[in-house]
Amino acid sequence: MFSVLLIVIYAAFISLGLPDSLLGAAWPVMRLQIGAPLAFAGVISMIISGGTILSSLLSERLIRRLGTGVVTACSVALTAAALLGFSLSGAAWLLCLWAVPYGLGAGAVDAALNNYVALHYVSRHMSWLHCFWGVGASIGPYIMSAWLTRSGNWQGGYRTIAGMQAALTAALFLTLPLWRGRDSAAEAAEQRRALGVRGALRVSGVPYILTAFFAYCGAESTTGLWASTFLTETRGIAPEAAAGFASLFYLGITFGRFLNGFVADRLGDRRMIRMGTCLMALGMGMLMLPGPAFLATAGLLVIGLGCAPVYPSIIHATPDNFGRENSQAIIGIQMASAYLGSTLMPPLFGLIANHISVQLYPFFLAVFAVLLLGMTERLNRRKKVSAA
Repeated sequence: MFSVLLIVIYAAFISLGLPDSLLGAAWPVMRLQIGAPLAFAGVISMIISGGTILSSLLSERLIRRLGTGVVTACSVALTAAALLGFSLSGAAWLLCLWAVPYGLGAGAVDAALNNYVALHYVSRHMSWLHCFWGVGASIGPYIMSAWLTRSGNWQGGYRTIAGMQAALTAALFLTLPLWRGRDSAAEAAEQRRALGVRGALRVSGVPYILTAFFAYCGAESTTGLWASTFLTETRGIAPEAAAGFASLFYLGITFGRFLNGFVADRLGDRRMIRMGTCLMALGMGMLMLPGPAFLATAGLLVIGLGCAPVYPSIIHATPDNFGRENSQAIIGIQMASAYLGSTLMPPLFGLIANHISVQLYPFFLAVFAVLLLGMTERLNRRKKVSAA
């Protein structure tokens, strides 16, 4: 029974990644059919991010009231409905409308599953969980591409993913008894009032980890969005080739998380974060060097490998850093801080690239690597002092 639940959790994280790249993959065709301007994808993305941040902040109260299994099942159902709504939308304002449940569903399931795995499973499962997110994020564009290649029908791509999400929703509802056993045990051991956002922010060390998470996600999202442009503008690589080389970053993250699962329990979360951040900095240094194009493309792969352990290790360390009774509230605001970083930092670098130079790309990323390392090390020192 325990292994069945773990399989369901892995499947849920694949489903969480499936829709993440759909809008970008479909937008060139989609916008022409609905008559939307090119930049309007940013508006839709911002609405999704806003809903995700809101539901992340509310996740503690929802999970305490309904349980992790119910919140996860309802969140996936909400996402499935939103994706179906996207497929039926013939106007930009309808996409904005459906973007609201899309974001609300994604944020709640992300916070719920991350906390559940942090509480009940060892570190390697957190690494593999986020590896499976990468699998989903990679499969989504291929499904959309197949529909666009065959018939130019982006609606079919959204309907296919919606169907997959609906099937997972059914599986989640069928396995609710497996979740309830664990949720009730946790509640009996940790019964108290909900901590809430204000209470979580007052816990010692939380501002450090929120800043670290903001920095990490700012670095990850900026690296992914601007990699192709950097390679084209500074290394003279053709745009179509640069797009392929930029995928090395995501390959590094996904493959790195798979490999990290084999060593995470032995090395521990803090050491994994430290090693990953240093590897990120090494890759950013490779981008700074004026050498051949190969050096820059290899640097993107190294950054991805460095990013791989950071996110899952920060999440998995939360109960140990702040107490099991506080972890759901703190993971919820960590998710909100993460989405804030990934939403705001790529456009900020866009302004820098437009008004100064795209060559500042690795230096911009390095600021986040330094901030990430500084904040996590300050948190580690706080833990040592409090334990003494």
